[in-house]
Amino acid sequence: MSAAANTAPETILRATSLLADLTGSAPEGIWSAPGRVNLIGEHTDYNDGFVLPFAIPHRTAAAVARRDDDRIRVASTFADEPVEVALDELGTLFPTPTGSSPRVPEWAAYPLGVAWALREAGADGFGVDIALASDVPVGAGLSSSAAIEGATASALNELWDAGLDRTALARIGRRAENEAVGAPTGIMDQMASMLGEPDAAIFLDCRSLDAVPVPVGVVDAGLAILVIDTRVSHSHATGGYRERRASCERGAELMGVPSLRDVSVDDLPRAAEIMDDVTFRRVRHIVTENQRVLDTVRTLRERGARAIGDLLVASHASMRDDFEISVPELDTAVESALAAGAIGARMTGGGFGGAAIALIEADAEARVSDAVRAAFAASGFAEPTVFTVVPSAGAGRDA
Repeated sequence: MSAAANTAPETILRATSLLADLTGSAPEGIWSAPGRVNLIGEHTDYNDGFVLPFAIPHRTAAAVARRDDDRIRVASTFADEPVEVALDELGTLFPTPTGSSPRVPEWAAYPLGVAWALREAGADGFGVDIALASDVPVGAGLSSSAAIEGATASALNELWDAGLDRTALARIGRRAENEAVGAPTGIMDQMASMLGEPDAAIFLDCRSLDAVPVPVGVVDAGLAILVIDTRVSHSHATGGYRERRASCERGAELMGVPSLRDVSVDDLPRAAEIMDDVTFRRVRHIVTENQRVLDTVRTLRERGARAIGDLLVASHASMRDDFEISVPELDTAVESALAAGAIGARMTGGGFGGAAIALIEADAEARVSDAVRAAFAASGFAEPTVFTVVPSAGAGRDA
């Protein structure tokens, strides 16, 4: 794996300091993986559809040291106590039934789930201590979980000599999230975290897992991507996400296809005839969102980032009205950013909270940010966290 780029020195320092507190020694290595922003393509991943995410500069670092026994201990700067189990006991902890709580603290289920999934895939490693530190905002829809999975998987893949490529490690991360944490997510987050490239989004076919970098070119175009973290925390393991996925599966069954990937915009009139209103609207979002991803990729290639604003706006409207996963804070973020001159804006991530993104002129960051904060204050919402991101490198080794 290539070296990771630009992991914040303070994040690495916090991980190595935590490991030193835990073991009294320096790490054998430090690995990291980024969070992600999804430019467009929401809830299409588990429908075998198309997505267009990119890795962000915010990363999780894993400082790792080998042990002289067959136990694994994980610690995090976000948790008071480490969690330690025997490697052979991982199989008694997982899998976790979908929607139920894991048998260890949820934060620990991510790295321990990765270790379990690697062993299930044939890796036969030694005991390790893993210390995690992160600057990926938690609960913001920026895939802090995939960053933990990617950093842990990258470390153990190398130390345990598992020899898996990035796509295989993304599958490991998804299995950990699905079967150790119990969250029924697709593979977009893990693929973005593993495969991210500077200045590019990853055009991912979630059926074939074909992944193609697509230059975004925001900096060259004089633009910036603003993230508006509403600070309304969400969780993929909660009911709303599962209900949307069940609706999609029901819609595919009614249409007689393996997944909604196989339904086109031209098929929607028939879908409206055979489905109840809620199921139809869920299906309509997925089908039109897949088309918006394809249109965004084509537009970026042919006309550049300035031309994708209307697609971002249409995506948010579909998530708000058809998939019903927005919240008032997300709508306020999008509407106030657009009113302040954003070229396009939409919520990003699984919904029910989290973050929105806005495509803005590079010199408009202060103006748009101030307008968003003022709109939140006027609505009585907590002040959002606002910052810019650029497409960044995927998982790798730092030291």
